[in-house]
This record gives sequence, structure tokens and C-alpha cells, in this order.
Amino acid sequence: MAATLTIRDETPAGAVSDAWSLEFLTETITVRDLIRERVYQEVQDYNLKRNSTAPYRGLVQPEGLEKALNAPKPADAFRPIDWKKQYEKAVEAFETNRILILIDDNQAESLDETFTIGPATAVTFLRLTLLVGG
Repeated sequence: MAATLTIRDETPAGAVSDAWSLEFLTETITVRDLIRERVYQEVQDYNLKRNSTAPYRGLVQPEGLEKALNAPKPADAFRPIDWKKQYEKAVEAFETNRILILIDDNQAESLDETFTIGPATAVTFLRLTLLVGG
């Protein structure tokens, strides 16, 4: 039976910057499954909007994206993003505590941690910003 999960991106100050839903084929998933599905969906959505001039705003940013965002682009300069590379970067960010995942306000501790998606289950992603010099 398919399960719908509410996803939120929040700032460390608690402000919600984005919210949406993800569909899963089963009610019990791992944190790894959650990250994979989220990254896959956001990359696919971005790649399908080839005509969009909006920057990519995913869980983790592709390499070199900062330079590309600040440089002028011709309309035909769209380059699709590889979801597998983004997934690997997101997993690394989770493992190095640059991304925290809260499942119903409980912090996920490992990629293999499982949880069951209920009608009110909410997942929050917090991207931590490293301070310069420390």
C-alpha cells in the first residue's frame, strides 16, 4: 500500500523554507530510502523544467553551481543534473552532520534506521551551515 509523507525544509532558526509530499510504495522505509526518493524527485522535477531559468534548489547543490548561478547564461545552456551524484552528496552530508533529519521531531541517527509512515508523519530536513574559520 502506498504511503504519503510530508516533507519540510527548515532553517536552523525554525522557519519553514519549503514543504511538499512524497509518495512511497511501502509504509516502512529507511532514512536512506527517504534521502534517495527526495533527491531523485527534486532532480527529476528540475530536469523536466528545461526552459526554467530558476536555479536548482535541492537538498545539496551540484558542484560548480555557485559559479554557474552568478554567471550569465544563454537560454540553451541548460545542463541536466545527475540524481545519483546528488544522492551520494546528500548521503555524505547526512553522515557528516551537515544535514539533520527529524522524523516527527526525533533525530534520525543512521541511514539504515527504519520508520513507519503514518497519516501524520512529518519529516524535517535541516541544513547546517558551517561557520567560516571554525
